[in-house]
Amino acid sequence: MDNSYWRTQSADKPLFPDIEWNRPEQRTRAGKLAIIGGNKLGFVAVATAYQEAIDCGAGQVRAVLPDALSATIPATILDTVYVPSNPSGGMSRDAEPLVMASLVWADHALLIGDAGRNSETAMIYESLLRTDRPLTITRDAVDLLKNAASTMVARPSTTLVLSFAQLQKLFQAVYYPKMLSFSMQLSLLVDTLHKFTTTYPCIIVTYHQNQLVIAEAGQVITQEFDNPMLIWRGTTATRAACYQLWTPKKPLEAIAASLIGIS
Repeated sequence: MDNSYWRTQSADKPLFPDIEWNRPEQRTRAGKLAIIGGNKLGFVAVATAYQEAIDCGAGQVRAVLPDALSATIPATILDTVYVPSNPSGGMSRDAEPLVMASLVWADHALLIGDAGRNSETAMIYESLLRTDRPLTITRDAVDLLKNAASTMVARPSTTLVLSFAQLQKLFQAVYYPKMLSFSMQLSLLVDTLHKFTTTYPCIIVTYHQNQLVIAEAGQVITQEFDNPMLIWRGTTATRAACYQLWTPKKPLEAIAASLIGIS
């Protein structure tokens, strides 16, 4: 079987060292990241992603949050945009103009989650899919967009950082004719994602059998990965978004480079 589309990367030997070497030394050239998420009951993922993005080298980082959190957000988050919230503490429909303005400001937007299960917030997130801005979507933000799954996978410049269970649901939502199981061999998953990303222009990042799997335009990279909590907390997605700030035309390479030294 021809598997020339599959490459492996070790945790201490990058496939694409030029990505790291070419990281901008000046923050003014390192791009602008908008982190969108949170609701009145949760903001930890936003705060964690904000600090990770700063540490990772993003030029400017802005958190976009419902104003129900305005008295709660720690002072370490220096750049915030508070948007109107609804009674349940999520973003209301009135927030859309401000969210869109932040998207225009940013070079890349990260939908980090902690958004709750609010229909108004879901409608705002769905409106983001109709723009042409690069997006990274992860954690429960993926679940909130379940009704727009077909739009999400058909959208260029979209990175989906998913649990394996979320990937299963995504395949079902878009009626992709392939079943995924937790017991399937890694090689079969790689082949499936090779075909899936040949069909759809999105980028898939998922975790299976102690391997992080990245697939884009039919190409697949795997790396041994023993700390899946970094995916569930949003660290992996944040780094993937940051590295794409300075390498937007090579997303597969950028995401692979972002995994080196992750901890």
